[in-house]
Amino acid sequence: MPESTHPTTVAGTHPFEAGLERRAANYVPLTPISLLARAAASFGARIAVIDGDRRLTYAQLDARCRRLASALARRGIGRLDTVAILASNIPEMVEAHFGVPMLGAVLNPLNTRLDPATIAFSLRHGGAKVFLVEAIHRELAARALAELPEPPLVVTIGGEGVADAVPYEALLDEGDPAAAWPGPEDEWQSLCLLYTSGTTGDPKGAVYSHRGAYLQALGNAVTFGLSGESVYLWTLPMFHCSGWSYPWACVAAGATQVCLRRVEPAEIFRLIAEHGVTHLCGAPIVLSMIAHAPIHERRAFEQTVRCAVGGAAPSSTIIRTMEELGFRVTHLYGATESYGPATACLAQPDWAELTQTQRYERMARQGVPLATLDAVMVADLETGAPLEKDGTRIGEIRLRGNTIMKGYLGNPSATERTLADGWYATGDLGVWHPDGAVEIKDRAKDIIISGGENISSLEVEEVLLRHPAVMLAAVVARPDETWGETPCAFLEAKPGAALPSTQELTAFCRERMARFKVPKTVVFGPLPKTSTGKIQKFVLRERARELR
Repeated sequence: MPESTHPTTVAGTHPFEAGLERRAANYVPLTPISLLARAAASFGARIAVIDGDRRLTYAQLDARCRRLASALARRGIGRLDTVAILASNIPEMVEAHFGVPMLGAVLNPLNTRLDPATIAFSLRHGGAKVFLVEAIHRELAARALAELPEPPLVVTIGGEGVADAVPYEALLDEGDPAAAWPGPEDEWQSLCLLYTSGTTGDPKGAVYSHRGAYLQALGNAVTFGLSGESVYLWTLPMFHCSGWSYPWACVAAGATQVCLRRVEPAEIFRLIAEHGVTHLCGAPIVLSMIAHAPIHERRAFEQTVRCAVGGAAPSSTIIRTMEELGFRVTHLYGATESYGPATACLAQPDWAELTQTQRYERMARQGVPLATLDAVMVADLETGAPLEKDGTRIGEIRLRGNTIMKGYLGNPSATERTLADGWYATGDLGVWHPDGAVEIKDRAKDIIISGGENISSLEVEEVLLRHPAVMLAAVVARPDETWGETPCAFLEAKPGAALPSTQELTAFCRERMARFKVPKTVVFGPLPKTSTGKIQKFVLRERARELR
């Protein structure tokens, strides 16, 4: 190999590096906080947040966030101190996502549907020094605070709060609306702490960085088509994965955010019609509520509403109904550990040639990586090597990139297990299709093994949801002396629907799937759900074991 002819200015230094160092002019740590500063400076008069009759422009939102940061700083809160918040989808929740990290502190949004002991654990484990509490959650907050030996400073948002709490607006009055914010010392600096809703043991606290949140905001905006004309409705809890990072994504695009405290179909339709909503996100249960809303609760609207759904794949029946109502569904996939969405099911040119049923099946896939995620793969369960993209072999879905969490707070062993070998191990089982899309077949613990045959509970649920009387379906394994396990279906009927018999459902399923996949047991009744609307299969597995 010939010697390099490039000159050197300093021994061992390449000319593309010598004298080309990072400077204040060409390198600024990435942070989503900069997105708000840009929005306020570029279109300050544009409406940023709508909450009932209340309106906040981008200039007002920026000023209130600076007041919050400044006031907290004057009360001794500084870099990497934790500020927790227990609130619904209200403007102050948006403000916290900017004002708290603005001063270098870490925001810890808490699930409003958790029990006091879990809230107390999160406050204690995260080391919260300030606790922002919406007044309607004061009783939950008070019971959690009673379990702490040294409670943090409590700030009440609206109405009567916890005893000795500081009113939120009074706190803001202490701050400076023009306060300068220094930005993170390093873009890897921690920004948010989000606790996972585990089914056993204490929840784990996933830690986000300024860099990751900034990139996720841009990835969401690009993937979901957000712009300055977009109106985003908060049907997704902002405490869940920091609202899938959409508080930052909406500001990045200059969109308007519409607050919604409770997911009620009538209110959703009203806000869509009155405010010209163009985008919303939610769990499958949200789509189901919209799709099955009574006629008298629906409102007509002219625009097409883009609807992103995460969690279990929406059934073809739900997708069809949503399209008929004026929604365009995009299926996303991700986790708390990936700042929310990591992949999206993006339409391909050849879909135009598919039948309606085939297109709905493609739409239910988990899809391809967001532009800001480095890679996704389906790994062999034994070797960890990438599987072929054949759409048949099942492996574990793994993710890698700048929008994967830093790790779990104070839990190095769990961090090592989850982020080993250069990938985030999701625990989800799926296949890899030739077009690069991944498709979940099940959680590893939800695969049913009957007589040596693997049965995907999701596949069985998809068939059951096609029945006109079924609104929700969850299939789990039930112990069986002969087969080891058999599918057990728990079903929630549509309002007013006549319940089909087990024989009728069995016949319905046998026409649409292999006989060994047909549920041997069927139970109708309300399904247990998590605070984010996911069906609690671990509860149903216990019920299935107890059935006689």
